[in-house]
Amino acid sequence: MELKNNESTVYMTKNITPEGLTAVYNALERKCSGKTAVKLSTGEPPASNYLRPALIKDLVQLVHGTIVECNTAYEGQRIKTADHYRVAEEHGFTEIADFQIQDEDGSMTLPVNGGIRLKENYVGTHFPDYDSYLILSHFKGHMMAGFGGAIKNISIGLGSSKGKAWIHSGGTSLTDIWSGEQDAFLEAMAEAGKSVADYLGDKIVYVNVMNRLSVDCDCDGHPAEPDMKDIGVLASTDPLALDQACIDLVYSAPDGKSLIERIESKNGLHTLEHAAKIGLGSREYKLIMLD
Repeated sequence: MELKNNESTVYMTKNITPEGLTAVYNALERKCSGKTAVKLSTGEPPASNYLRPALIKDLVQLVHGTIVECNTAYEGQRIKTADHYRVAEEHGFTEIADFQIQDEDGSMTLPVNGGIRLKENYVGTHFPDYDSYLILSHFKGHMMAGFGGAIKNISIGLGSSKGKAWIHSGGTSLTDIWSGEQDAFLEAMAEAGKSVADYLGDKIVYVNVMNRLSVDCDCDGHPAEPDMKDIGVLASTDPLALDQACIDLVYSAPDGKSLIERIESKNGLHTLEHAAKIGLGSREYKLIMLD
């Protein structure tokens, strides 16, 4: 297969099963090695659409992964470490793998290169404890970002509690997540994601699962019921290409109207625009179907 100079490869299957997840991972040219962190959302109780352990177990165990998360910056059942560990247990994640809250002992900073909003990004102090990362994201809508996928998972998702506020505020506050301008937040999210990707280099891969496509995020314990069909599982070594491919699938879906309206109401595509501008990845991609 011949790729254009600025084109990344994205693999896809419509098979949203444990076998489908392992298939897209195995198709990647890059694999996790050594001590591997699997970053996902544990989901806000009582009824969020987090990725169920039965679906992801085989992939998590294939990479011998430790599931990792960070505490939230908003009031809920995951803002305090002890409560967050309890949610992880109740949602079944501790039954399939070891589990760690990366900011349970505070934050550390990563440099942001080429940003206009951030000069540093705050992640948990246990972020560097791992040799490689598998970013396992539930692609869906989001009440503030418009949508959430791989880029959101390596920025807001890997941000410590105060790092989440830092991003949401566009780099103006470590405590107030509500004060930032919308585009500043979206740009800060792309920049924080780039700091993680730059730090890890070739030690990170990405899988997006496009099921339960609600307009609301897994941080919402009472999300809207999805009104579009599940689409599939996609994987890439480029988080921007991966998210762009998912966006394109939503826009081409006959039943994607509600999710598209949510994305556009928050100017969500600006995250992708800024990510491309600062060099996080490419919006050009070759989609390879595995089915």
